[in-house]
Amino acid sequence: MKAGIVGLPNVGKSTLFNCLSNAKAQSANFPFCTIEPNVGVVNVPDPRLLKLEELVNPERVVPATVDIVDIAGLVKGASKGEGLGNQFLGNIRETDAILHVLRCFDNDNIVHVDNSVNPVRDKETIDIELQLKDLETVDKKLEKVKKASRTGNKDAQKEETVLLKIKSSLEQGISIRAIEFSDEDYAEYVKPLQFITDKPVMYICNVDEGSAVNGNAYVEQVREAVKDEKAEVLVLAVGTEADITELDDYEERQMFLQDIGLDEPGSAKLIRAAYKLLKQQTYFTAGVKEVRAWTINIGSTAPQAAGVIHTDFEKGFIRAEVIGYEDFVKYGSEAKVKEAGKMGVEGKNYIVKDGDVMHFLFNV
Repeated sequence: MKAGIVGLPNVGKSTLFNCLSNAKAQSANFPFCTIEPNVGVVNVPDPRLLKLEELVNPERVVPATVDIVDIAGLVKGASKGEGLGNQFLGNIRETDAILHVLRCFDNDNIVHVDNSVNPVRDKETIDIELQLKDLETVDKKLEKVKKASRTGNKDAQKEETVLLKIKSSLEQGISIRAIEFSDEDYAEYVKPLQFITDKPVMYICNVDEGSAVNGNAYVEQVREAVKDEKAEVLVLAVGTEADITELDDYEERQMFLQDIGLDEPGSAKLIRAAYKLLKQQTYFTAGVKEVRAWTINIGSTAPQAAGVIHTDFEKGFIRAEVIGYEDFVKYGSEAKVKEAGKMGVEGKNYIVKDGDVMHFLFNV
């Protein structure tokens, strides 16, 4: 599962990517600096993992990760191939969620592709390009479906109705994620087409250091503009975050954060938010060899969770021993949890909860 960072040129995408990953994407004060998408595998900050490490004292600790893709800046006309449009749009299509960076700061030394700062206009520029690309997709599909529909094919007629609803919404500037569908129609006709504007989105307002805690007027404009979308807005001083990551000493970083009024780097909040945006959650395995966070889709069953470790675990699943994270911390060890009668033994239909500490029994 991958989240892609998108936005106009020079809004802070590559700087943000550098903060999130140790890969150093080239960052320069001109458009199209990033041409090939850079992919960073980023650890998900999780204080629960540190607590389990403290209690179990394992030989090693392995955090959950999320893939972040730095996609080059889109410009007006990208859907028609302007800039490096088609390539960029293809890169976005391959991601599972969108992190849309908006410039919400004034700085005469950093050029804006449209020569003025207006995050709502910038958002609409990108939205229009993505909507135009989806319109292209829906028109191609409609051509085929209409032929079948004219022959009286009931399925094709139903699909045509759904596609016409999508087409009409896109033409009104409404992204697909904001359209209401029945679960059946969505699964049958919408999801398979992998529309770009159907992907979940988070807007990242890139602000100056003084606005890192409370935002600014630009941020309020963005919040107002996206209030009807299913989207989260996160405020981040990307330049400041970059300065923080340059500090090697943990205490220096904490002092820097305190000085600007933050309790943790904004990048940590962003990574956790991206993880949720991708509909991911974590379960843990905890033993003396290793304490590890495993990534699963929200709603996964115990056998599906076991399959993330090894496919044989899923095929030969017998049962799972499950300890809630809070119980593990409360009693301090697996043995004490068992003594207290707080370990659950679960079968194939168990839906894994975020933070479960699990042990699988299987037979192949």
